Amino acid sequence: MNRKKLQKLTDTLTKNCKHLFRGFDKDNDGCVNVSEWISGLSVFLRGTLEEKMKYCFEVFDLNGDGFISKEEMFHMLKNSLLKQPSEEDPDEGIKDLVEITLKKMDHDHDGKLSFSDYEQAVREETLLLEAFGPCLPDPKSEMEFEAQVFKDPNEFNDI
Repeated sequence: MNRKKLQKLTDTLTKNCKHLFRGFDKDNDGCVNVSEWISGLSVFLRGTLEEKMKYCFEVFDLNGDGFISKEEMFHMLKNSLLKQPSEEDPDEGIKDLVEITLKKMDHDHDGKLSFSDYEQAVREETLLLEAFGPCLPDPKSEMEFEAQVFKDPNEFNDI
């Protein structure tokens, strides 16, 4: 398979996953090596809820400090919500959404989400897995990716 085909294949899987790189680059060296790529695909395609929670939390923890802060929530929600024309300040609505999210997910009431807070909230309501924006492929993208990859295994011989 040539580079162009591989890029198209990857784009199919990750079209809604803006922060894919941060989730795959486990050693934070600015590169995704083969091992990180395979591990990432494994989580994407066959990951358990636990693996997907860890992956999503790492993606949402923008500064890598082990917490999702109000500022990080605001940034991600602002970038993932559709902008609606209105007289109301959209930032105020996002700030309200952050406060509602914290009330729902911040179990230890410290004003930020630890992995423990996030995990407990997601186990109670799995829709919260991607509460701050899409970071996992949708089922349709997964099926398209797998159909392409497994269509002709011999295509990978020239990679």
